[in-house]
Amino acid sequence: MTTDPDRVATARALLDHLGLTAADLTWSNRPAVPTVAEYLPAVVAAASPGTRRTYGSSWRRMAAALGDRRIDAVRASDLEALMRQAAAGARPRCNSRDGRHAGEHLIAAARAFYNRAIADGYLTTGDSPAHRVRKPRRLPNTRRALTPDELSDINAAARSGGNDIVLDALLLRLHTETACRRGGALALRLIDLDTDHALICLREKGGTQRWQPITPMLASRLNDHARARGAVVPTDALLRYRNGQPATYRRYDLMWKRIGRQLPWVAVHGISTHWLRHTTLTWVERHFGYAVARAYAGHTDRRGPATTTYIKADLHAVATALAALTGQPHPLAVVPERQAPLYEG
Repeated sequence: MTTDPDRVATARALLDHLGLTAADLTWSNRPAVPTVAEYLPAVVAAASPGTRRTYGSSWRRMAAALGDRRIDAVRASDLEALMRQAAAGARPRCNSRDGRHAGEHLIAAARAFYNRAIADGYLTTGDSPAHRVRKPRRLPNTRRALTPDELSDINAAARSGGNDIVLDALLLRLHTETACRRGGALALRLIDLDTDHALICLREKGGTQRWQPITPMLASRLNDHARARGAVVPTDALLRYRNGQPATYRRYDLMWKRIGRQLPWVAVHGISTHWLRHTTLTWVERHFGYAVARAYAGHTDRRGPATTTYIKADLHAVATALAALTGQPHPLAVVPERQAPLYEG
């Protein structure tokens, strides 16, 4: 039977007058649908600290623009308009792509928001407007591995000024040796340092946890640093400011800005802590292969060919790669053929 367009228009007008949607008539058990502003606190409360930090600004943008709209009344075109605004208003940087990353980031945040709404039963997967907006295609990253000379210059610049060169030098050394992420470094506690075996326990994104080899020299310096700055209880933060407070992400921003003022090419290329991770993992992969690099990075995802299931490396292999990378022995390393160290200092 064909549908009468006039009846459809009348029914839609009546539903609009009553503040209902067609879905309200077909899904009677669905809870009352909140507005974006009403639901956002629940999304934030359920998110991990890392997710809140990553998506918080985009969620606030959504609340400011669409806060009075019910979450099921937001259209894909509304979110696409926000994506365009985010891209247009992105802060210009040397490594920016005309706001492409800002737009992609907003859609990712919107999808995280609506994934929570779907899980809570407010919507079905097909109802999510965020999943009907295509993300901007991600362009190849311009990040590359630093050369040994560049890495040496960065470390020298970090030690030549600033209000806490001890902390800055430790951060650079820690990230160069372990290729850890900033969150993993800042989450380190006194109990996460094993000076006997020269290991640290890294807790990073996705709830992953692993023991990562470090040189005995770095293990000793981290222990001395933490205890000299007031770490006593096993759960006290390992990396600390001179006043005894735990270090924060702000320290990284200040450190790289200072290094960029001393080394203009650092600012020009937008070099950051993640470049150290890229540098170390590139070196490990070139000299010890994919399996060791994957373990060194702490990657646990199962994406890719099925054969990656069998490509694994143990803690001793990672320690062996570290010993070759730094030119310093490690108690868990299998003595390898001598390699030229990436960085000595």
